[in-house]
Amino acid sequence: MMFSALKTPLLLALSLVSLLGLSACTEPPAQDLLTISGPFEPISLDLAKAGYIYSRMQIVETLVDVADDGQLIPGLAQSWQANDDATVWQFTLKPNVKFHNGTTVTPAAVINSLRIAMGKPAPFDTSLIRSASKLNDHQVQFTLTRPYRAFAAVLTNYTTAILAPESYDKRRRIKQLIGTGPYQLTAFEPPHSISVSRFDDYHGQVANIAKANYITGHRAESRALMVQGGSADIVYNLDPAAVQLLQHSQNVTVNSTPIPRSILIKLNAGLPALADLNVRQALSLAIDRRGIAEGIMHQPGAEANQLFGPAMGIWHRDDLPTIQQNLVQAVQLLAQAGWQKEANGQLMKQGQPLQLSMITYANRPELIVIATAIQAQWAKLGVQLDVQMENASAIPLGHVEGTLQTALMARNFANIPDPLSVILADFSSQQGGDWGPMNWQDSHFFAAVQATANSSAADYPQQVYQLSGELAEQLPMIPVLYYVQQSAVAKRVQGFSFDPYERSFRISQMALQ
Repeated sequence: MMFSALKTPLLLALSLVSLLGLSACTEPPAQDLLTISGPFEPISLDLAKAGYIYSRMQIVETLVDVADDGQLIPGLAQSWQANDDATVWQFTLKPNVKFHNGTTVTPAAVINSLRIAMGKPAPFDTSLIRSASKLNDHQVQFTLTRPYRAFAAVLTNYTTAILAPESYDKRRRIKQLIGTGPYQLTAFEPPHSISVSRFDDYHGQVANIAKANYITGHRAESRALMVQGGSADIVYNLDPAAVQLLQHSQNVTVNSTPIPRSILIKLNAGLPALADLNVRQALSLAIDRRGIAEGIMHQPGAEANQLFGPAMGIWHRDDLPTIQQNLVQAVQLLAQAGWQKEANGQLMKQGQPLQLSMITYANRPELIVIATAIQAQWAKLGVQLDVQMENASAIPLGHVEGTLQTALMARNFANIPDPLSVILADFSSQQGGDWGPMNWQDSHFFAAVQATANSSAADYPQQVYQLSGELAEQLPMIPVLYYVQQSAVAKRVQGFSFDPYERSFRISQMALQ
């Protein structure tokens, strides 16, 4: 199915205008209730399936937290330390922390919760922990199967949130969500909504707002209508058309925050054309990143020249040049790879045209617009690109089945603030990862990844520096833009801020007028 880069945003904008124009007056919002909407579905109480939404609603907490700059800070653990080779880690728990059922967080409860979590899918190697033991009433010790400098960062992931023992049934399935956060779960209606209320015995600053609801809103224009009409106080993941219209609203403030998420092109390097670095570099050079950032996303400066954005600390290299669109150089690289443009405009090699398909998905509506722009830009080289909008699940399915050719996606690198876990999972073998490279072969890089995982604290930054540079040069995935999260906030909400690592909605820091 082919898409027009011009029609999609125009139709979306017209649709949203009509929706906003037809919005009816709503009842005044409750003074003690905050309503949030986003595209995320609370499909299960299982943290491995939907833990991110319970972390964002501040129901559950992890041993380690993350500051806005990506630095690790205390969570349920007030401090931690590792031995010289990072194989033994000790965590000291904050004293007198209560679960929502009134019981105390103990080393035994922490060990029980993490043992169950490690038996489920997670965005890291769950075989990493060899053993866990109680040192005393406030300390837990983990012995790892191998040196791992980023272990504390692993324990920021929502799948490792600590739950009370009473949360589980006899088969270790979660029957009720008993966490430690400033809010406790009061209603769960999957996949549509969850409700929370303030936990007055919270170990930190008790929240101002008494209650909060989260409502799933699948379409960006519907969420914009909700905040415009007063049926929601905060809405997340807005597309450019919705942002432009809401910027003129007297009752809503639009918030734009750069986050550790990148818009990337996933490539199947098993295809002969995409196995050639010259071709990958040519496709990258053909992309007008500045035009996409300014003309489609309305975010000047969002152009990406590497996988990891500025929010990713030492994994982002400030010394790499920007990638300017350069069709002349792209044509030269393609010629070096044996591709020539015929009189009909098609790029040919040995009688075969360069034809590719690109999958993207509707969860992030800006992706289809960007994909159609790339379709037009690659066409200038003679590359025929068929853009298909599917469910997001089509990307990992296509990876597993080997049918995927290219995909445009927004990859979240903030699930764990140190992306070493992502690199180990997705960039350390030819198998790649569902949301990472596909059939990319670089034995030197794979060996360097393993060496980095086993490196000393002193050597780690330099090895990370080298890995980031090689990824930018070899292009197993093509970076397009750094993501800017667009949210809209009702004027009655005071103290709103966006967590760039998307761990929390920060409801407890807000107040309602």
